[in-house]
Amino acid sequence: MRYFFEISYDGSHYHGWQRQKNAISVQEVVEDALSMILRKPIAITGSGRTDTGVHCEQQYFHADIDNPVKPEQLRRRLNSYLPADIAIPSVKWVSEDAHARFSAVSRSYEYRITTEKNPFLENFSYFYPKSLDIQTMNEVATLLLGVHDFEAFSKVRTDVNNFVCEITAAQWVKEKDLYIFKITANRFLRGMVRAVVGTLLNVGKGKMPPGQFKEIIASKDRREAGSAAPACGLFLTEVRYPAEIFLD
Repeated sequence: MRYFFEISYDGSHYHGWQRQKNAISVQEVVEDALSMILRKPIAITGSGRTDTGVHCEQQYFHADIDNPVKPEQLRRRLNSYLPADIAIPSVKWVSEDAHARFSAVSRSYEYRITTEKNPFLENFSYFYPKSLDIQTMNEVATLLLGVHDFEAFSKVRTDVNNFVCEITAAQWVKEKDLYIFKITANRFLRGMVRAVVGTLLNVGKGKMPPGQFKEIIASKDRREAGSAAPACGLFLTEVRYPAEIFLD
């Protein structure tokens, strides 16, 4: 039986989502907990990867379990084993061909910047006390919309067949002391959102003319884009799937 698990986590103490040989990851912690509960090795497949220090409000992973367990019972047991910085909000049965990564139709991220020093946001935002030209940043962000090759914003060493993504939303909003960049796409490349944010910040600081942003996309050269924004401000906020894959 295939299960979809909804997961959220504070990424501050993990070296990203994906299991690694010499560092602790979210995937490793969850797989170990599931394997202990079910008393057999369990492998999970996530909807995507997050880098070291990146947070997640909503992600999904799937796992195949031979002896069916009621989803709510499995959710409660798993939450009791997991540390405080990882939670499972829901567990659902899905069709056998449903895939946490390939069945997803969209993913959304937020990047959060605080303009005021706040000890409660230290690990959950990028502290930048100077003013930003949010209007120009939003005008430039519209250039991201649609289907484009985003190799200029991808990490150089990555195992993908192509760098084409379709971005359906990209906007900065101001909420009290926070600047929040919201972006939705069918897929994202490794390091893409942080590279986009870092480049847009150069525009907002007046260090990059707005017209240069379009040239950066066309260049397909990571060296032309800005530095990646710090990981602490990035959140994976939503992953969406077709309703028909869920059995309950």
